Amino acid sequence: MVTAIILASGKGTRMGAGLDKCFLSLGPRPVVAWSLLAFEKCKEVDRIILTVRKDQMVAARGLQTMFGISKLEKIVLGGARRQDSVAAALKEIEPVGTRYVVVHDAARPCITPDLIRETLKYAKRFGSGVAAHPVSDTIKVAGKGMVVERTLDRSTLWAVQTPQAFAADKFLAAYERFGGAKDTTFTDDASIMEAAGETIRLVKWEAPNLKITTPIDLTLAAAILRLN
Repeated sequence: MVTAIILASGKGTRMGAGLDKCFLSLGPRPVVAWSLLAFEKCKEVDRIILTVRKDQMVAARGLQTMFGISKLEKIVLGGARRQDSVAAALKEIEPVGTRYVVVHDAARPCITPDLIRETLKYAKRFGSGVAAHPVSDTIKVAGKGMVVERTLDRSTLWAVQTPQAFAADKFLAAYERFGGAKDTTFTDDASIMEAAGETIRLVKWEAPNLKITTPIDLTLAAAILRLN
């Protein structure tokens, strides 16, 4: 069984005070609905767990009926940090039946069933499959006063995205060890797997997989989705 965890419980502070970016309108549906539909259409995915903020629980329940998301089995309250939200969702996992877990940020609405399928293919072969694309900009490390300290070799740099797929047994074990760490905040699930000593395989993906963080990103995402 493949279980997908879709995270829609972030604060989204850069979007504007009081705004929940995952429930803003993006074309004909809320931002989060685009991800739900992509996982619904992916035949390799068996069930979906959605994490949301407390004030969006009612709205989240309405998504299932409104958009026909038959795989959505659980809606859980997210935590203060990303890793806390994933940990809350993992409590709803069936450890015996679940062989692979895919985690996705609902703030990336341009996801496609093909991308989900590709990350799962890597997870089934190597134990992990993480969506990423090569960095094209020159990356510099700056210190105090915005003074450049050094320039990194961009040929080795990758921008990591979601979805991120993992073998369930290794993923659950990694979260058991590091997910509850109070002194370390992990910005993605691959980082927790790395902390557990697991090898991470990147899945090169060139198609736009924009993360919505500011109002202009909604406009860009709408344009991308119209072209798809």
